[in-house]
Amino acid sequence: MYQAIPYRSGGRPWLRPEAAAAAAVVKVETASARSREEEEAAAAAEVRRAVAESPVLVVGRRGCCLIHVVKRLLQGLGVNPAVHEVAGEAALARVVPAGGEAAALPAVFVGGKLLGGLDRLMAVHISGELVPILKKAGALWL
Repeated sequence: MYQAIPYRSGGRPWLRPEAAAAAAVVKVETASARSREEEEAAAAAEVRRAVAESPVLVVGRRGCCLIHVVKRLLQGLGVNPAVHEVAGEAALARVVPAGGEAAALPAVFVGGKLLGGLDRLMAVHISGELVPILKKAGALWL
C-alpha cells in the first residue's frame, strides 16, 4: 500500500536564497569536474592495463553496436578479442601516444599497438594484411 507524502503549507525549505544556491552550484560543479577527471584517469589506466594484457582488445563506448561488428569479424577469423567498454573517448585519448594517430571508437589494439577503428580494420582485412598481423601478435595460431 502506498503512503501519502505529508504536505506542509508553511514555508518552502527547498528554496534557498540566490547566493547560497549559486555557491552550492559552484561546489557541485567543482566536485563533479574533479570526479570526472579522476574517472577519466582511472578509465585510461584500465584501458592501458587491458591493452598490455590482451593480444587483441576492442575498446568502445558502452552500448555501441559497432563493437559487435568488430568482434564478429575477428571471431570469424578465429580470434577471441577482449572487449573493454568506456563511457567516452577521453579514456582512449589518454592511451594513444602523443603525436600518434587517433582512432574513432570502437578502437582495435593488436599486440599492444593501436590498429585503428572499424574502417581501418576493414581495410586491413580486405587487403589481406590482417591475418599476418594477428599471427605476429600471437592472437592467431593457424
